[in-house]
Amino acid sequence: MTSWNPDFIQRYGMRGPRYTSYPSSASYHEEITADDFWRALALGNDEHRPVSLYMHIPFCEHICFFCACNRIVTADRSRASDYLQFLLDELTLKARRIDGQRPVSQLHWGGGTPTFLSDAEITGLVYHTARNFHLLDNDRGDYSVEIDPRTVTEKRIALLRGLGFNRASVGVQDLDPHVQKAVNRVQPFEQVRNVLAWLRDQGFRSINIDLIYGLPWQSESSMARTLDQVLTLRPDRIALFNYQHMPERFKAQRHINELALPAADEKVRMLVRAGQMIEQAGYRWIGMDQFALPDDSLAQAQVSGSLQRNIQGYTLHGDADVIGFGTSAISEVGPLYAQNHTSISQWQSAIADAELPLARGVELDFDDRVRRDLIRSLTCQHRVDLAELGERWQIDAAAYFSAELAALGPLADNGMLHTTETGIILTDEGRLVSRAVAMQFDRYLGGADRRQRLARIL
Repeated sequence: MTSWNPDFIQRYGMRGPRYTSYPSSASYHEEITADDFWRALALGNDEHRPVSLYMHIPFCEHICFFCACNRIVTADRSRASDYLQFLLDELTLKARRIDGQRPVSQLHWGGGTPTFLSDAEITGLVYHTARNFHLLDNDRGDYSVEIDPRTVTEKRIALLRGLGFNRASVGVQDLDPHVQKAVNRVQPFEQVRNVLAWLRDQGFRSINIDLIYGLPWQSESSMARTLDQVLTLRPDRIALFNYQHMPERFKAQRHINELALPAADEKVRMLVRAGQMIEQAGYRWIGMDQFALPDDSLAQAQVSGSLQRNIQGYTLHGDADVIGFGTSAISEVGPLYAQNHTSISQWQSAIADAELPLARGVELDFDDRVRRDLIRSLTCQHRVDLAELGERWQIDAAAYFSAELAALGPLADNGMLHTTETGIILTDEGRLVSRAVAMQFDRYLGGADRRQRLARIL
């Protein structure tokens, strides 16, 4: 069981990156070019790496006031039809440069609300993907879709399963009616329960539920009531996110009554109570915001030492090149991160001209790649074996990181980690704040002004 130490959370819950990428997206720049992207793709072809496809479907019927995603709120279905045509064109554009024999080990539809599309549009997008990429049959790939329980139907879930999707992530966030009303996302527990039953009836092999703590009118007791209900459903995974109130960046959040937001110490109590309840219910804490049942593939991968992390979060497919499609989508191709335009008009304009809709990105140098490897070991395995790291990169890792290792002394004194001749091992308390340890190896963080733009890590 994890030691959910509130003192550690309060002391080390500073602002910092989520480390789905290293460097973080705050370090992306506009000098990245289409030639850089195509060159990285060609290297993946030469090495015959698998691919992971991400489709961004930004449409939602209703605005959720907590949302920080790139999304379009509309009831006009024709807008999705127009968007989809450009998405198909982007698929074709990129597929021409990707070896068609590279297997698609992972596919994810996110948003927004992917199920905003009609049955015909969903089917058409899957078929177009299958014509251009090597999709795996017999559930050999991990193919997931995000689902809004307020709008999805049993028929739609059956269609998704028939098209090859085998994992689902259900957005719940909170089940307290007062909280739901405050964030404009009302969904009774019965609605959520029905959706999970439909998913299981159709044979989805892994179901995740998203929850958020720190929303208006939430409290430790209300969070516990939500978890009491969620835990009766036994989802395979639970993601517990920290709400970040940044109304200056996200207009939807300006609808939230700031006086209703829980105080910092109450948020800590919520996190501690939630973490304890989820683990006591039999879940394994994977790290950061993710929990999984012991027989789930994420938990098994962590035990075996094969768990990885990429731009999409914890994964079993860290060896795959992630190819993003749609507005704001990020690709991770070998040593390159490349993000599409967030503006739908700029994205469409580039595709109409048969050009990559590339807005910004970064190409990693040798030092970046070594640091990314180390940070992923910290966030996935909660330890770093310096000998293994050195062997992979042909360096003396202890000497290479001598300054950073020396700077870990105060963290070791505070009980966050142990340093040995062979590496770094996080304690139970240190696992809670692995991102704070990872930040010691991040050469991009810079000063306080830059950190202020980042979200809090807990």
